[in-house]
Amino acid sequence: MSTPPNNHPLDRAGIMASILAAMPGTDSFSQRQRILTAIQKMGSVTTFEGSRYLDCYDPRARVHELRRAGSRIKTVMRAERTESGNLHRVGVYVLDGVAHA
Repeated sequence: MSTPPNNHPLDRAGIMASILAAMPGTDSFSQRQRILTAIQKMGSVTTFEGSRYLDCYDPRARVHELRRAGSRIKTVMRAERTESGNLHRVGVYVLDGVAHA
């Protein structure tokens, strides 16, 4: 199983900030577009990143909607440390069938 690219967190945050600025809005369409664009640009997006940096309250619901619309997105689980220092299992969304370095 291939793993998604692990870009530097500050680079990823900057990319997501530019996506959010280019695609503002709280409606589900805007949120889906931000998530899909971020996955395409960065290779992956976590549930944490989706809510924190892409302003999607529930990224899982938006990914579900993208799948229903035909996007081939798969979920891989991994442990990530939060600001509090605790490890949490988070979903990592990647495009299915796309090779990752």
